[in-house]
Amino acid sequence: MTSPRIDAPTTAPPPSTASSSAAAPGPGEQPAPPDAQTARRSLIALRGEVAKAVIGQDAAVSGLVIALLCRGHALLEGVPGVAKTLLVRTLATALALDTKRLQFTPDLMPGDVTGSLVYDNRSSEFTFREGPVFTNLLLADEINRTPPKTQAALLEVMEERQVSVAGVPRPLPAPFAVLATQNPIEHEGTYPLPEAQLDRFLVKVTLPLPPRDDEVRVLAHHADGFDPSDLPAAGVHPVAGPADLAAARAAVLTVAVHPEVLAYIVDLARATRAAPSVQLGVSPRGATALLATARAWAWLSGRGYATPDDVKALARATLRHRISLRPEAELDGVTADVVLEQVLATVPVPR
Repeated sequence: MTSPRIDAPTTAPPPSTASSSAAAPGPGEQPAPPDAQTARRSLIALRGEVAKAVIGQDAAVSGLVIALLCRGHALLEGVPGVAKTLLVRTLATALALDTKRLQFTPDLMPGDVTGSLVYDNRSSEFTFREGPVFTNLLLADEINRTPPKTQAALLEVMEERQVSVAGVPRPLPAPFAVLATQNPIEHEGTYPLPEAQLDRFLVKVTLPLPPRDDEVRVLAHHADGFDPSDLPAAGVHPVAGPADLAAARAAVLTVAVHPEVLAYIVDLARATRAAPSVQLGVSPRGATALLATARAWAWLSGRGYATPDDVKALARATLRHRISLRPEAELDGVTADVVLEQVLATVPVPR
């Protein structure tokens, strides 16, 4: 099977209607953990479940699933009204995960994100009040609308999956992922994320405006009474859960990668650094991220080995936000995706 691109609506691994539920445990018994095949079927079924509420964004769903399989974070970019927030809420419902939405604003403080110590008059002691990061999926809405000081509050959260206050580390629930959104058009009153923080997002998923047929389906969906705030009424139910994610993550780590494919990933990363329009190319961490996402896509595709096509399928989503362009190139209309297209077309593919 040839792996498709993840940054545009395409076909995905064969859909499945199977859920992750095994035989029901007896009284007092613990449910058996799902095996890798069951977990794969459950995660593939996510696409159809999310599509009950979000129409025409199949590729974005795939990108988010890939991020979760790799224990990574995702940056969602799209103009207002393409269902970025609804996508995250629906995905959390279909995965039976807790989610919290945090609206990033210019006056947001770091303690509003991570939590802070609060004085208790009754006990005359300081107690820790958890912030919204203590969840499974944190929707960081319009992350580029808050100042760098507050953005930086997520650095430890994203890297260490913990919050340190007064020298005491407090682990976050597992699984945990930051799913952040930003608007690519509006720049007034925004604070672009620094390269060091962008690099901590495993993938950058773009949500395009839907084609005409999909947009007609969206309107028909609303005409039939669809309420975005009532997902159960739309028929969205859990088809996978934390146990499926844990089994899937373990299985992804067993996907074999030939040395020539490893070299191909390195050659792609090095080629971005040598591109004339690039000021800062893909770092070794970016190459490692591409290895992880390619293995996850290979596993979702039902293979125990990764191919160059898997690498090419995830290259744009995994690398586009790790490339810093020269100012003159940006004035000429060059984008990171254009650079990656050129790199993928020129770097020899192992056979």
